[in-house]
Amino acid sequence: MEQLRIRGGRKLNGSLSVQGAKNSVLPIMAASLLNRGITIIHNCPKLRDVDVSIRILEYLGCRTQRDGNRVMIDSGGMNRSDIPDKLMREMRSSVVFLGAILARAGRASLSMPGGCELGPRPVDLHLSAIREFGGDVEDSSGQISVKLNRSCDALASRHIAFPISSVGATENAMLLACLTPGTTSITNPAREPEISDLQGFLRKLGIRISGAGTGIITIEGQPEIDSGLVEHRIIPDRIVTATYLSAAASAGGHIELTDVNAEHLEPVIGSLREMGCEIEIKRGGGSIEITRSRPLHAARPISTKPYPGFPTDAQPPLMAACLMAQGTTVFIENIFENRYRHLDEFKRLGADVFTEGKIAIICGVSRLTGAEMQATDLRGGAALVAAALGAEGESNVGILHHIERGYERIDLALKALGADIELVDV
Repeated sequence: MEQLRIRGGRKLNGSLSVQGAKNSVLPIMAASLLNRGITIIHNCPKLRDVDVSIRILEYLGCRTQRDGNRVMIDSGGMNRSDIPDKLMREMRSSVVFLGAILARAGRASLSMPGGCELGPRPVDLHLSAIREFGGDVEDSSGQISVKLNRSCDALASRHIAFPISSVGATENAMLLACLTPGTTSITNPAREPEISDLQGFLRKLGIRISGAGTGIITIEGQPEIDSGLVEHRIIPDRIVTATYLSAAASAGGHIELTDVNAEHLEPVIGSLREMGCEIEIKRGGGSIEITRSRPLHAARPISTKPYPGFPTDAQPPLMAACLMAQGTTVFIENIFENRYRHLDEFKRLGADVFTEGKIAIICGVSRLTGAEMQATDLRGGAALVAAALGAEGESNVGILHHIERGYERIDLALKALGADIELVDV
């Protein structure tokens, strides 16, 4: 078993190129099923979730090949429409394959997905959207089976209105609409940058799609796609960027993050500036420099919301930077009910934190001391690492498989920024 050993109290300094976005590459890998030709994905991070997606594609009959951060997918040989329970349990976002498989094969069978236990994330919105396409859905005992009625002329045009914004349901509806003739309009879709990246990829397949990032997405479907060779570069990971910015705020120092998109991080950057960090955006938003040379002070209340609001995934790392900020910082979590599981681990460092419902209150302390901690989920695990960087003495963070789902060798990335961190066997 491996864990991260971190000797804190050392300021960060250096430059780092940020990896491609996990939440962008996964739906685009699923979307490669729509193309009967070859898809090449550039800037594909080496993550556990990406590995699971590759195994799903290969199970479905696709051929894949990785060369560094370049992944080739040949989906011409797809010959299955089911995903086994073992693969579904390894990754929450595996449900995004539902729309792509259904679009390509006309039927799909899979079990309820796994992933981080952050609270209920029902697939009801996914299934209600599928029914708008004429899908017959059977959902019982954790197994979902869907079959499309392609012959229903009444479904030449369809309108899907989501009662609440859902990234996964939006992606599934987009993918299914691509191979469904007629016009599909999706209102109240998720507006995250990853949705826009998916739209960019689908356009390369020849799909007429518009509206990503707005209140309505419109798609002109077609019965089949064979675009031959299609190449796409994944956008930078805004949550990883926020994590390393928060790590610098926690430990102090000066770092530069390159290959980023600062526009995707405006709420996070605003909070860090309010806390006393100096942040400079360069190269048209493609580079961010952060300096933390003085003690931090508490920010105004931070309330998580769908994009373009403050991202729930950036809340745990930023909270780590607030542990020694002078004053009291209040977080309001509006997305996941179990997002605060990492707070008990913060307490091991000597943090003064407590929760009441969806509110977390951080009372800044003068110092933190190293401790033994365990990652509770993906972003909470990264937050423990960021907090340990600002603590005095040695900390150990275990259960790394959570962190490895979304961060490409976080130890090497932080070491490049001057952190005293190593991956050790225990």
